[in-house]
Amino acid sequence: MTSTPHPEGAPTPHTTNPDQPLDLAGIGIGPFNLSLAALAHPLTGLRTAFYDQRPAFHWHPGLLIDGATLQVPFLADLVTLIDPASPWTFLNYLKTRERLFPFYFAERFHIHRAEYDAYCRWVSEQLPTLHFGHQIDAIRWNPERELFEIDFTQLDTDGEAEALGRTHARNLVLGIGTTPHIPVPLRPLADAPAVPVIHSADYLDHRERLLAADHLTVIGAGQSGAEIFLDQLRDRPTGREGLHWLARTPAFAPMEYSKLGLEHFTPDYTRYFHALPERVRDDLVPGQWQLHKAIDHDTLATIHDELYRRTLAGGWPDATLTPGVFVRTAGRVGTTKVELHLDHLQQGTRSRLTTDAVVLATGYRERRMDTLLAALDPYVRRDSGARPRIDAHHRLVLDPAITGSVYVQNAETHTHGVGAPDLGLAAWRSATILNSLTGTTPYPLPTRTAFTTFGLPQPATRTGTVPRQGSTLVPRR
Repeated sequence: MTSTPHPEGAPTPHTTNPDQPLDLAGIGIGPFNLSLAALAHPLTGLRTAFYDQRPAFHWHPGLLIDGATLQVPFLADLVTLIDPASPWTFLNYLKTRERLFPFYFAERFHIHRAEYDAYCRWVSEQLPTLHFGHQIDAIRWNPERELFEIDFTQLDTDGEAEALGRTHARNLVLGIGTTPHIPVPLRPLADAPAVPVIHSADYLDHRERLLAADHLTVIGAGQSGAEIFLDQLRDRPTGREGLHWLARTPAFAPMEYSKLGLEHFTPDYTRYFHALPERVRDDLVPGQWQLHKAIDHDTLATIHDELYRRTLAGGWPDATLTPGVFVRTAGRVGTTKVELHLDHLQQGTRSRLTTDAVVLATGYRERRMDTLLAALDPYVRRDSGARPRIDAHHRLVLDPAITGSVYVQNAETHTHGVGAPDLGLAAWRSATILNSLTGTTPYPLPTRTAFTTFGLPQPATRTGTVPRQGSTLVPRR
């Protein structure tokens, strides 16, 4: 593997000179900021640095289950959909590993998660603007210098404080990721170690302990819940599976994966959604759960095949799949069991379930920015739900007193729609940010990306005019 030389003028991981500030400082290094760093790398006039408190890049390590694949094609890598000639494409990663021909013959459109994690780590190890082991302590605006001041603690390999530093930047981009969501009724159980009640994010760390439990309950009807249920089912003896899978949704539903349905994950739909009134956006997102929170068709088929195989000798597997229920309350029974109090939404009935272990495949929530941006909070403009307002260029709407911009990645579902956390829009959003940041177009963006026209076109100004794709509805009064 050939290392990329450190570009002239790139910042060091320590204090920067406020007289030579960064043009962009990135907080967090997940796939989205990694995409931004990769696309920013060839822009030689742009000074950037990205910080993360972890010692190295890792993507959902607790869910890299053997055989689990991405739900987006390999073209949804960090850069390809904007710059297929970039050195940081997934195909170039395969080339450097001498695996391009095996991948070609494998005819694999959806790659393994572990392979995506390895690809991202390969990119992260070569970009000199990434600084791991840096914990961000405070961010504030310096009105005299018209710069953001960022205080950080540099950590050693054990995560202990090693040095303090400060960097200055004209603009920020927050890619601080999401945090595992644990429903309120189950939080006391998750905090007590006696009986394993863990979030799916930590599944692989506890897998063997969970396999040893006589009875395991998986809660959550998304892809993670399905993969964990399947993984446990495969390794448990026939007739003694001891599994229960609970879902709040009315069914273990397949992901909407039709070609036109996927056009909800295009820039066209993102622009359309952003232009809608706030109340309309808020009504839309919950009803679109099958676009991004349901289960891959192949996973559902594999689960059914595995369950069916276990009936061949007669009898049914000891596995119960119950949709349409939610956990009202929960408590411990002695020191070795958990009791879940369940409500069935359609029947209006209640029941209890006693189990030896619980996996909470209950998803993630956008990580709150309040603590990190506490000093900037008075300058952040908010909507009627007290959420940050975010413009079409993925910037927080700030008081004009702050002349710098704060961009966000995967914190804008309420303004940009269900595509905000989707890997397929990562490169496009990165390019949008870089074009906005530079005031130029280092990455020309496509004018049309979907066959669907979302909303009614604006009235044509002359006969024969073709409506611009992504135009928004002009209401008639």
